[in-house]
Amino acid sequence: MSETARSAPSALQKAPDSNRWKALVFIALAQLMVVLDATIVNIALPSAQQDLGISDGNRQWVVTAYALAFGGLLLFGGRIADLWGRKRAFVIGLTGFAGASALGGAATTGAMMFGARALQGVFGAMLAPAALSLLAVMFTDAKERAKAFGIYGAIAGGGGAVGFILGGVLTEYLDWRWTFFVNIPFAIVAALGAYFVIREPEGGRNRNPLDIPGVLLSTLGLVSLVYGFTRAESDGWGDSLTVGLFTASALLLLAFAVTESKVKAPLLPLRVVTDRNRGGIYLSLGIAIIAMFGTFLFLTYYLQVIKDFSPIQTGFAFLPMVAGMMIGSTQIGTRLMTRVPARTLMGPGFLVAATGMLLMTQLEIGSSYVSTILPAMLLLGLGMGTAFMPAMSLATLGVEPRDAGVASAMVNTSQQVGGAIGTALLNTIAASATTAYIKDHIATATSKQQAQLVQMQGAVHGYTNAIWFAVGMLVLAAVIVVTFVNAGRPGATTVSGAAEGVEDEVAVPVVVH
Repeated sequence: MSETARSAPSALQKAPDSNRWKALVFIALAQLMVVLDATIVNIALPSAQQDLGISDGNRQWVVTAYALAFGGLLLFGGRIADLWGRKRAFVIGLTGFAGASALGGAATTGAMMFGARALQGVFGAMLAPAALSLLAVMFTDAKERAKAFGIYGAIAGGGGAVGFILGGVLTEYLDWRWTFFVNIPFAIVAALGAYFVIREPEGGRNRNPLDIPGVLLSTLGLVSLVYGFTRAESDGWGDSLTVGLFTASALLLLAFAVTESKVKAPLLPLRVVTDRNRGGIYLSLGIAIIAMFGTFLFLTYYLQVIKDFSPIQTGFAFLPMVAGMMIGSTQIGTRLMTRVPARTLMGPGFLVAATGMLLMTQLEIGSSYVSTILPAMLLLGLGMGTAFMPAMSLATLGVEPRDAGVASAMVNTSQQVGGAIGTALLNTIAASATTAYIKDHIATATSKQQAQLVQMQGAVHGYTNAIWFAVGMLVLAAVIVVTFVNAGRPGATTVSGAAEGVEDEVAVPVVVH
């Protein structure tokens, strides 16, 4: 909007739900469960592979089956939340996720494990956008919204690192199956709490019929994209199937965009993504996640393979980053979000994170954790926490109530696709640099010990090359934010959002330019 929106008459304003802060506890718990699951299973994968007799060629499907279902169905899950109601989608998603986790923990074959992971992805795709859209419609006061999204952003950003710790503890002291079973109590508590506490504001549902062509095109397009990057990591960028998947993804997503511009009730109304602020948020978040996911991967390998840390030690080594995210999100972001424009938090936040990444480019075999990795992790966490918090809020701010679910799904989609790209792209860069380094230096090794040293040096050289690329990604994210995001103080004004297809008027924040 070019002018500050006027407040709607008080008669049309809806009083805030008295249970909204209790509801936040259960929404945050569900988000923590989903984020933890993304990393906790990685720690347990070697043990699960051995127990279930999964081949090296097939083990990637424990991760890939989840990523494909989750990434491919997110837009559909967000639309289901708008159609059925966010509370109902939230509870169904939690219940299904718990059931799929029980199936994974009880798996006796590789196929059973792959199926359980795919089911987790299906219900996660319903749960994640429902959780974020519930926050969007329940917290409309600017200061309260800042606090709520600060907590949510800290969990979304730091939960993955906590998963390394929990995964290490459960795998080392109990059994890999508990990395699945641990989701069940999380889900039960969150589902019961949501059922009895959450009161979704009246109205705002989108009862238009499902856009079936849009569902099929978006799901197939996103699955092809995510699987293409997975294939690129394992089989190379020139592999014929990899190229075919990318080509199919481009054509399917182009057809999806054309379809959405023509149908009466689109799965993803183009008004959600063509808004310059939301579009800038989705793009910058996806690019920043590319940098983050790759760094998680390299630091895990560096600490365990090069520095010989145990899984538990590795998990605890990530704690400074979690602490930085909590401070950046709940203290800096929350306190300043209602006082300054979002880009003055997000742009510098991404640059602070890039500075942390820059420190990591100095890694060597003998680098000290305290003097090199610790300050880098603190800066990375502080910057990401400060940037994520206003991003999470702004991505759903000003959106029509009937679009809250699908707008929330776009946040998750940008993160999921960014994660898939980051893991594949940065791993490819690292592997190429490592191979070149070893080829150039292995001739100088005169003993087995020296050959092993060259290989370790080559691995670290590969990590630092990829981390340089991650630095560039974070700088690019900052440039995108400064260029596209021109919203004023998020949540400064609330209006009554009545629109065609909305059953009732709901007080929602409006972005003020």
